[in-house]
Amino acid sequence: MNITRLPTPSPPSIPTHPDNYDVHRDEHTPLIIDNGSTTFRWGFATASAPQTAPNVIAKYKERKTNKPLLLFGEGVDLDSGAKAQARTPWEGDVLLNFDALENALDYAFVNLGVDTSTVDHPVLMTERLASPLHSRSLTSELLFELYSVPSLTYCVDGVMSFYENNKPAPQSPFAGDGLVISFNTASTSVIPVLDGKGIMSHAKRIPWGGSQASDYLLKLVQLKYSNFSTRVTAPQSNWMLHNFCEFATDYAAILRSLKDPLEMRAADRIVQFPYVLPIYEEKTEEELTRIAEKRKEQGKKLQELAARTRMEKLVQKENDLRDLLELRESRNERSKRDWIIKLQEEGFDDESGLDETIKKLESDLKKARKKEAEGEDNMLDEEGLKEKKKQKLMKAGFEARARAKREKEREKAEKEREEKEEEEEREMDLDGWSKKMRQEQQTLIDKIKDRARRKAALGDRKSAAAQARMKSIANLANDDRLPKTKRKGGGEDMFGADDADWAIYRKINTTAPSSDEEEDLNQLAIVESKLLSYDPTFSQTETHASITSQRSALISAFRPIYDEGNIEGNARIHLNVERWKVCEGWFSPSIAGVDSAGLGEVAQNVLSRFSDSDKRRLVNASAPPASASINILLTGAPAKLHGLVPRIHSTLRPNLPTEMQIGIVQAKDPMLDAWKGMARFALTEEFAKVGVTRQEYEEQGGERVRKWWGGNWNGGSIL
Repeated sequence: MNITRLPTPSPPSIPTHPDNYDVHRDEHTPLIIDNGSTTFRWGFATASAPQTAPNVIAKYKERKTNKPLLLFGEGVDLDSGAKAQARTPWEGDVLLNFDALENALDYAFVNLGVDTSTVDHPVLMTERLASPLHSRSLTSELLFELYSVPSLTYCVDGVMSFYENNKPAPQSPFAGDGLVISFNTASTSVIPVLDGKGIMSHAKRIPWGGSQASDYLLKLVQLKYSNFSTRVTAPQSNWMLHNFCEFATDYAAILRSLKDPLEMRAADRIVQFPYVLPIYEEKTEEELTRIAEKRKEQGKKLQELAARTRMEKLVQKENDLRDLLELRESRNERSKRDWIIKLQEEGFDDESGLDETIKKLESDLKKARKKEAEGEDNMLDEEGLKEKKKQKLMKAGFEARARAKREKEREKAEKEREEKEEEEEREMDLDGWSKKMRQEQQTLIDKIKDRARRKAALGDRKSAAAQARMKSIANLANDDRLPKTKRKGGGEDMFGADDADWAIYRKINTTAPSSDEEEDLNQLAIVESKLLSYDPTFSQTETHASITSQRSALISAFRPIYDEGNIEGNARIHLNVERWKVCEGWFSPSIAGVDSAGLGEVAQNVLSRFSDSDKRRLVNASAPPASASINILLTGAPAKLHGLVPRIHSTLRPNLPTEMQIGIVQAKDPMLDAWKGMARFALTEEFAKVGVTRQEYEEQGGERVRKWWGGNWNGGSIL
């Protein structure tokens, strides 16, 4: 079996000391900030790699000192209370929580060693494709008003990753052509680039990203393992997504192949979750013998105590009965008035009450003496009990054999008559008989399926079957056919006299085996054996057992069931269909309930807006100028998932001319190339021309940006 153990979470890394700021003091070195939904990356443009941390903050009170704390990044995982209070600057794909962004920027500037009252460095910062003007305005206000940066430039991360992977020659303008498919946390963008300029008016975005895929996998696992022994968390689901899931070139063909149980097992990937083996105390033979003897002695003492208690109650009832009988015999010796007074003194309203009490005492004494006689069996030794039980069994066995013999003779005669009639019918019309038998087989199979579906539905307390069962139980609890006073007075409970009572009992008693089910299975076996014997068109593969075994093998491969005592096996998650189904969400979001076009459809829609010559430049790596183009670029963390390049190729190929070649490349570093491209661009002379200065911010507002090849183009542009 292909088993992978769930990795143990590593402890948060120890924060490093702030960098030495003297190198950049008064140098106006550009600051590069990649404000990602999952990871926050920052650093000076001259650095070879950025500093990174999870883009999450938490405000909470420390339990011991009751002091308020503010945690950022990995520090949030140190305390469960902090995890519960965790927040990110992003809500889906929109930047909304600016207090969290402020905390993230504070952390970044402190770690960079900035020790001045203002941040005297031009800033290059990412924003989402088609970012709302409100989000941009508040971000600009934060950087200009709080940190007093001299200039601010916004860019789209996907375009900057394309820039890094299409490095222009030194002192040469960027002139690359291609199609950028950027996989983000909460969305996926398709951005065409011509002559080194992002055509944002033709760019498209779908609301499906890494977080949606991870959540979808988590829901599939929770649905598949509803009673899993361990809680599966979102980080664990994200780990399974990036380690086991992949794109299918032909998803429908994958599903067809997985109908074979052997293929399903071959595609299975097993994740072993942590488990704890129970500790059992093994007892020696002497200890077990001593415990058994102790229990036997305790049972004997309890029996003696119960017998003594019964005897005391029996003596008390006999005395009470004797006194009451003497009272009734004294009736003739008293006058009517004295007799009524005497009855009232003894607690009776009239003479009928006395008679009823005497009758009840006589009945109780009769039952008690009978129970006492049965209790004498406890006084017998083991041999005596065996002998008495043997005599009872012999008598019951003799009577049962006689009844069974008579019943068997009657059934045999009835069966011979039915077989003779069926044989005559089969000889007269074989086709009609075969059709009748097949209909009977299908009817029995449908009954068995309905019973199995109902049994499964009763496991869900919200299902209609479970609610109907509870209603039946409630109706029985409120049954008013016999008043409580009547039951107290010895009235007869008539439940069970009607067959409908037993139908309700079978309906609510789900754990009891159904005799109807056994009868249907036996009848089905008889019908199928007749069809196999007399109908040449009926084969073994059409029997219920064959169909069920095939289905059971597939279900067992999809979700193997371990024995109840197998702790290790019950702590495993089997991923098979989910490995391709989750990634299919990028191309068919509707399978996860998202009303959106898929990535393939969006990419085709973007390409359809261009002429054939421009379309060739976007997708064909050999189109001139070949030296400045790598064409379709896949960037972002999900771009690392296996099978994405052939899936994009198979999706675009049918919609492009056959002579048009398609070049698809994964970014060299899908997670860091955007930051590296931003750092590379910030060191060029062009960077100083595309930023918004503080004076322009004060004059035109925070939503305004300068129109350039790597940023958003919208109504908030400075021409």
